[in-house]
Amino acid sequence: MLETNKGRTMLEFQELMTVFQLLHWNGSLKAMRERQCSRQEVVAHYSHRALDDDMRSQMALDWIAREQENAGVIARELSMSERELEAARMAGRELRFPKEKKDILTLACSQLNLSDNRS
Repeated sequence: MLETNKGRTMLEFQELMTVFQLLHWNGSLKAMRERQCSRQEVVAHYSHRALDDDMRSQMALDWIAREQENAGVIARELSMSERELEAARMAGRELRFPKEKKDILTLACSQLNLSDNRS
């Protein structure tokens, strides 16, 4: 992966690593493996995608689907991500991955609350 990203800035590479951490955490990499996507295909696809609102929304939808199968999973994961974010902050570690997890789960919660209020 490092070889395929020569010429990128350190920030671009860090963002790509965050994307792959999120894909792993979210279960998307496992799903792609089950669909028999090669590692090279996955890297090629996500190397050209930024971590944007569209990607966050898609991951939030994945968590909403999990919530419908297993009530309370978002609240538990959100609580854990808040603790991870605070621990990373206190230790002076990189905050992007835990912050993005928290943001995705918060988005999923807000979307669930909106749909609950419409019912």
